[in-house]
Amino acid sequence: MQIHRLSVEEALKALGTGDQGLSEAEAASRLREFGSNELHAAERIPVLAMLGRQCTHFLALLLWAAAALAFVADWMKPGEGMDLLAWAIIGVIGVNALFSFVQEYKAERAIIALRRLLPMRVKVVRTGQISEVSASDLAPGDLTILAEGDRVPADGRVIAAVQFRVDNAPLTGESIPKSRISEAAIEGPLVESANIVFAGTTVLSGTARVVIFATGMNTEFGKIAHLTSGIEAEMSPLQQEIRKVTRLIAAISMGIGVAFFGLGILSGRSFWENFVFAVGLLVANVPEGLLPTVTLALAVGGQRMAKRKALMKNLAAVETLGCATVICTDKTGTLTENRMAVTRIYIHGREIRVSGGSVTTEAGESVAPELLRQWAPLFAIAVGCNNASRRHDEDGPGAAFVGDPTEIALLQCAGAVLPDGPDVSPRIGEFPFDADRKRMTTIHAAASAGRVAYVKGAPEAVLPICGSIFVDGRALPLREVDRAAIVDRLNAFTGSALRVLALAYRELPEAAKLSSMEETERDLTFAGLMAMFDPPRPEVAEAVARCKRAGIKPIMITGDNSRTALAIARTVGMVRNEKAPVLEGAQIERMRDEELKGALAGSEILFARMTPMQKMRVVTLLKEMGEVVAVTGDGVNDAPALKKADIGIAMGIAGTDVAKEAADIVLLDDNFATIVNAVEEGRAVYENIRKFVTYILASNIPEIVPYLASVVFRIPLLLTIVQILAVDLGTDMLPALGLGAEPPDATTMDRPPRSRDERLLNTRLLARSYLFLGPIEAAAAMTAGLWYLGYNGWEWGIDLSATSPLYRQATTVTFAAIVVCQVVNVYACRSQRVSVLSMGLFTNRLIVWGIAVELMILGVIVYSRMGHRIFGTDAFPGEFWWLLIGCAALLLLVEEARKGIVRRLDPVKGLRYQEGTV
Repeated sequence: MQIHRLSVEEALKALGTGDQGLSEAEAASRLREFGSNELHAAERIPVLAMLGRQCTHFLALLLWAAAALAFVADWMKPGEGMDLLAWAIIGVIGVNALFSFVQEYKAERAIIALRRLLPMRVKVVRTGQISEVSASDLAPGDLTILAEGDRVPADGRVIAAVQFRVDNAPLTGESIPKSRISEAAIEGPLVESANIVFAGTTVLSGTARVVIFATGMNTEFGKIAHLTSGIEAEMSPLQQEIRKVTRLIAAISMGIGVAFFGLGILSGRSFWENFVFAVGLLVANVPEGLLPTVTLALAVGGQRMAKRKALMKNLAAVETLGCATVICTDKTGTLTENRMAVTRIYIHGREIRVSGGSVTTEAGESVAPELLRQWAPLFAIAVGCNNASRRHDEDGPGAAFVGDPTEIALLQCAGAVLPDGPDVSPRIGEFPFDADRKRMTTIHAAASAGRVAYVKGAPEAVLPICGSIFVDGRALPLREVDRAAIVDRLNAFTGSALRVLALAYRELPEAAKLSSMEETERDLTFAGLMAMFDPPRPEVAEAVARCKRAGIKPIMITGDNSRTALAIARTVGMVRNEKAPVLEGAQIERMRDEELKGALAGSEILFARMTPMQKMRVVTLLKEMGEVVAVTGDGVNDAPALKKADIGIAMGIAGTDVAKEAADIVLLDDNFATIVNAVEEGRAVYENIRKFVTYILASNIPEIVPYLASVVFRIPLLLTIVQILAVDLGTDMLPALGLGAEPPDATTMDRPPRSRDERLLNTRLLARSYLFLGPIEAAAAMTAGLWYLGYNGWEWGIDLSATSPLYRQATTVTFAAIVVCQVVNVYACRSQRVSVLSMGLFTNRLIVWGIAVELMILGVIVYSRMGHRIFGTDAFPGEFWWLLIGCAALLLLVEEARKGIVRRLDPVKGLRYQEGTV
């Protein structure tokens, strides 16, 4: 269908619709016929490919190499059990791959499910009434209304447009604003027609009515969706760090294995014994559970953030947010409730106060109805220059409105002051609001011959283009004394944290064509000021205080008046210093980069009357200063700043589709406090990764030491390779996952942000794992194993057969000692500073269940025939469990002593964990 070549009437007729839109019944019928308006793209990564990837990463390749060597050894010298070792290693690869696959698959599905919390909504005209529906419910023939910041939901034909421009870059790659009109095209293909909009593109300015002619996979975007479905995202900094860590650990493992293989040869041991030692050291050092646990930690962090109203669009942003040092935030709706209400009106020297349905003077006296009717032109501007509307399905004084909160406040005020409503002529044109002009203009057909333009906007943008003032029903020249009085009242309003709009009008001569924007917006008649109050959110003051305690600098960047911004900032505690700089956009334009950087380096600063480009400049300079910047935004023009920032945060309620697409995080409640909660969760994710890395690496030492001791001191090998695998993937895995899901503790937001350059495996972590916790566990395990041998008559220099009951029992005791110590170690690793007793033993249920499963596995390995056959173990007398428990208790006591010293040296960071603060 050549719909772009049809007139508006012909296009509507061809689609079986009209200017009243479809009926609900017809829309439902067409939805069943054509299907939902969704792209059914292929999976980004096929399931089998995802599973295969878990078997071919670097750590898995090391284990494959170890298994291959074991098979070669068995072929060269059968009967030594190397084939069983090879199959055991392959089993480890399979278990690890399956677990990692499940976690990645669940994480991917969780992200998809979380995104559904924010379905794209569109305004649609059905049976002549405007309502909001999900974009997936659009059907061919539906009539939609598009405005600045919207994403076009489906391919459509423009039937009416006002200053309407779109960005077709998602479809064409050409990021140039394209005007769209309703006139029929004379020639040219559909994709180049000026009256067609395409799904996936964005509205840059203006408004339009569009009739939908293609949905879902029938859109132009749907036809090329498969071209992008296989593109893989780049690795995040955390993923790159994990890769470095695994390769470093693998290099250390191979180096130790080769070194002790050579040492064993020099000491006279056989090739096969040394080979077993080398493979054992390799397996002992490889952290098989690291990758799936990282994935789980990120996924759990993302899910917890969603519960706290912060939707993560990608898992990497979870960790990045944790090292934010600056949060650049909007004011309206983020720091405030976005619940506008007009409370003050100023008109030619008179101020009236509005509270609900009450209208009084400054002295508290009622305003005469005749005077209110005389001021009707002011309220006509408030209603006419307005795109908000009352819901069609509700009626009465309490009916809900749809639209911008500021415009809704104007409608509600007009309804309260003039119950019958002002007389507003039909609108015939519009110049939409934009951030540069800071005003909006509508043109209406006047009752007499001619037209009238209604203008509303920021006072500093409207007052300079006014030449007269409305006084007692007529326009008089605007004198300097009048301007001074208006500015004085404006300052009084803004100093009380009120948001102020100036309203004006201009009578236009009748003409065949509408006047240009420049011609219309001059020589206006000033009608008055309307001041609105948007109360600060009650939880924001505490959130700002938490930010400052956490070493994060909050910066307000708003388009509002500087006095209003400063009043709100003081109310929420963002500014304490009486001389805190407040820079307006005009000042920013005159400042050099170095001057602006100097201002940004201060402890407190506010920005008012800012344009999106000026906001972008501030973000850019902050990043050049080495800050990790989180930025909030809701408009289409905020998208560059959201992309430029380290973490872009879009508003889920008031935000445009463009802003949500550009952001990393979407706030489901548009609340600044939610950002602070998300920072806390992001910090906790990184700390959790460190906790289970500490836990995993600590167990490597007691796994390595038996091999080193066997080579150096010529004693029986007290731990087999299969038992090492049982520790790493059989008993340690679930408690490690519990550490990955650890909630943030009470001190998380009392510490400064982590440096972006700080390594995951830093000196402190390695020292705690390899030089403190690990050696204690190794000493406990070796002591238990050797004590058991000596207790049963073994003496130094006596060789024990691998099938000897005494040898099997000794290895079982050593294995059990490691597992029991790891039970205590998982609690020790929950915090570097806080006592286990303060945190509570049962506050992390996943750890409790993990330990329960760990002990069940230990019981099976020690006491079941199947465990004996697979792991080469044998049951030992029950009284030796007291020795193992004593070793674990000693580990706990030493670790508690270390934590006590840390708390004493640094009492602020050693704050006690209190139940209920998580």
